[in-house]
Amino acid sequence: MERVRVSPNVSLPMPVVLVGTRLDTRANFMPVGWCCRANLAPPMLCCGIHRAHATPIGIRENGTFSVNIPSSAQLDETDYCGLVSGATTDKSKVFEVVYGELKTAPMIADCPVAMECRVVEIVSLPSHDLVIGEIVAAYADPAVVRNDTIGMAAVDPLLLTMPDNTYRSLGEERGRAWGTGRRLMETR
Repeated sequence: MERVRVSPNVSLPMPVVLVGTRLDTRANFMPVGWCCRANLAPPMLCCGIHRAHATPIGIRENGTFSVNIPSSAQLDETDYCGLVSGATTDKSKVFEVVYGELKTAPMIADCPVAMECRVVEIVSLPSHDLVIGEIVAAYADPAVVRNDTIGMAAVDPLLLTMPDNTYRSLGEERGRAWGTGRRLMETR
């Protein structure tokens, strides 16, 4: 296979989430593509958020945040939240806002999945803060729950690819993790 050198600023396909926090007395939501699991037990997430945004201010002040997984049906609202700044626009009216155990991590009632997180650590990188949070509680629409777990196909989450800056949908199932490769184990 031939290879060509490309920019080292490579981005993997990313799930799109809406990070929620309180700014002063109102809820604020920001779409984030750089978000993933960071630890299994206790369950933790990490989100890379540029410090130029208003959201890191609310996260630092409250020590809490939410991670909401929108469905593809919420594409317009999700993108809108990235086009306007919480510093100058009240985004609390875009969604129905609910609170759980933490009381300071606003969640989106209509998102198929929402998680409340308590800040564990914030790592300052050159342009972004890597916010690590413990998932204190998770909530899901019963319509997306399959065998006591979340069925991502039913959630129909958004994915972001860069540098083309395109939203995509989850593709078809290709195989089972920690199973499909067993065929190679038998032949090697």
